[in-house]
Amino acid sequence: MVLPILPTTPLILVAAFCFARSSDRLNSWFKGTKVYKMVLEGYMTKRSMTLRAKLTILVPVTALLAVGFAMMGGVPVGRAIVAIVWVGHIVYFGFVVKTER
Repeated sequence: MVLPILPTTPLILVAAFCFARSSDRLNSWFKGTKVYKMVLEGYMTKRSMTLRAKLTILVPVTALLAVGFAMMGGVPVGRAIVAIVWVGHIVYFGFVVKTER
């Protein structure tokens, strides 16, 4: 899943939701993909993620939100919203989702 400028995590979550609701064959196929196993499998089964999976999500999201923040120099409300979204990601993945060791 490579799209310029767009974080893939929301797309992966939507794909997982759609595949789970579609057919057993497509759901099994999606669960066998490398992306699912690397990012979502631990969260879906144990409600926890490895540190590597968390960083795989947080690093690109932080970079993209930083670019958005920088581009909104003249829009203080936009900067505030981007900052709130970033803090929300950090809080959720840092403190809500358990880290698997």
